[in-house]
Amino acid sequence: MSGLTRKEKKALARILAAGVLLIAVSIWKPTGYVALAAYLVPYAIVGWDVLWKAVRNIAHGQVFDENFLMALATVGALVLGEYAEAVGVMLFYQVGELFQTHAVGKSRQSIAQLMDIRPDEASVLREGKFVTVDPEEVAVGDVIQVKPGEKVPLDGRVLTGTSTLDTAALTGESVPRGVKEGDEIVSGCVNLTGLITVEVTKPFGESTVAKILELVENAASKKAAAENFITRFARVYTPAVVIGAVCLALIPPLFVGGWAGWIRRALIFLVISCPCALVISIPLAFFGGIGGASRRGILVKGGNYLEKLAKVEIAVFDKTGTLTKGVFQVSQVCPADGVTEEELLEQAALAEQYSGHPIAQSLLLAYGRPADPARTGEVSETAGQGLTAQVDGRSVAVGSARLMAAAGIEAPACADGGTVVHVARDGAYLGRIVISDQVKPSAPGAIAALKARGIRTVMLTGDTEAVGRSVGQALGMDQVYAQLLPGDKVDHVEQLLTQRSAKGALAYVGDGVNDAPVLSRADVGVAMGAMGSDAALEAADVVLMDDDLGKLALAMDVAKKCSRIVTENIVFALGVKGLFLLLGALGMANMWEAVFADVGVAVIAILNAGRMLRTK
Repeated sequence: MSGLTRKEKKALARILAAGVLLIAVSIWKPTGYVALAAYLVPYAIVGWDVLWKAVRNIAHGQVFDENFLMALATVGALVLGEYAEAVGVMLFYQVGELFQTHAVGKSRQSIAQLMDIRPDEASVLREGKFVTVDPEEVAVGDVIQVKPGEKVPLDGRVLTGTSTLDTAALTGESVPRGVKEGDEIVSGCVNLTGLITVEVTKPFGESTVAKILELVENAASKKAAAENFITRFARVYTPAVVIGAVCLALIPPLFVGGWAGWIRRALIFLVISCPCALVISIPLAFFGGIGGASRRGILVKGGNYLEKLAKVEIAVFDKTGTLTKGVFQVSQVCPADGVTEEELLEQAALAEQYSGHPIAQSLLLAYGRPADPARTGEVSETAGQGLTAQVDGRSVAVGSARLMAAAGIEAPACADGGTVVHVARDGAYLGRIVISDQVKPSAPGAIAALKARGIRTVMLTGDTEAVGRSVGQALGMDQVYAQLLPGDKVDHVEQLLTQRSAKGALAYVGDGVNDAPVLSRADVGVAMGAMGSDAALEAADVVLMDDDLGKLALAMDVAKKCSRIVTENIVFALGVKGLFLLLGALGMANMWEAVFADVGVAVIAILNAGRMLRTK
């Protein structure tokens, strides 16, 4: 084991010292009280803390734990004259404890690496100069300075300067992100190159870094079903085996005699019965899974959600902002006969130049040059249909087929995979412009990866049938439901929940902005984090911090690996302990075999759970 802490090094020194003394006394082979005194030295070195914990816990009413079991078994062995076995049992128990402590420490260290995103200080502008204060003392509207190499302490907007930010702690991505004046930045990133000043937009308590740290710190409290089972199991199991050992020591001798032999069997029974392997290895696996996912920019809010991720059978997706970029662009320009593409775009852009609607912005972007305000006069807008404007003294209508029909203009039926904008001038049809949302580059691969894992994929969207069908076919979705209101999405998720198996789960993936009702209704809500948007962090159970859909399959793989390790440990630990408990009761297992059944099983289970810490 590399990287031992100071406490672990002390424990290892005690183990080595006791081991050397045990070997020396075994070679010396003293007898009588001299033997007892000689063996008590290594026993005290390696076991004094276990005895003290047992006494202290009994004083506080906590009798049935592993310290009590080990103290009772080893002291009983000393009373029976099994000196070497008593020292050996305590020695190997401490070896197991060292493995356990080291494994848990490594797991906490992996979480601590994420915790390192918390800034220690902020340089804020006060009375014309920058002073260093605690980030919690900075108010919204204050101006802070972030030098190269420093963490961004609070969320804000860049006022001056350009730089690149290392977002790896938030997203798991190594490629730096460029920022310039006017860009929004979030806390927890590291400024790499230039000096920037930032106007703070959120207090520290509401910042991205604070929310992430709160989520990670609270993750351990949301236990998986397997963890809750082990906790309940240990509460019943430990008293039961103590009562069983007492019965084994007292009842058979009443009929067959041989008190010493039956008491020895009872002590072996107690050593075997310690539930360390389950009590430690199961939470360790889930803790390691959460830490491993966090290193890849995947925040899982608890072991219960990790457990559900492993059982996902149906993955349901929102479209806009999740599967697509949510950025509209002109994809087709279809002028009528006698009209050029340039003329069609020009008339549409001039009419829409005063509108703030995303469709208007995409038309202006496609036009490619500034629209002359002097050429556009009075504008009349019809909600949900479009607008009519005076352009160069002529009436230009830009909007849906319904707007054209209201003006008595015949617009051709369209099956284009996007939003269709029709344009007419003085009652004459000029053509149509198709505006489409762009599919995210990671979306096709992400959907293919899920389908390869046997997961059914469904898309829910408020867009038209044509748009929904077009995007769904491009991505290879199994099902597409279009023209849905937010309430309709909840209804469809309710129906889909009835289609999963009894042990299966449904995951809903959304952008976290307007999907809160559906995210909360699904078995697992997965949000596209956008490096920590408030809605995503609050509404979802799992957050993909960099909006990379490809990490959804990775999160499920981590969850399945964790679930597999937990199952392996439960089956292995209970199987081996059950076998050795039977052998111990029948007198077919000695104290050294009992040590393997306790310490050996615990070490193997802990090492197996430790594989989650190496999740890349």
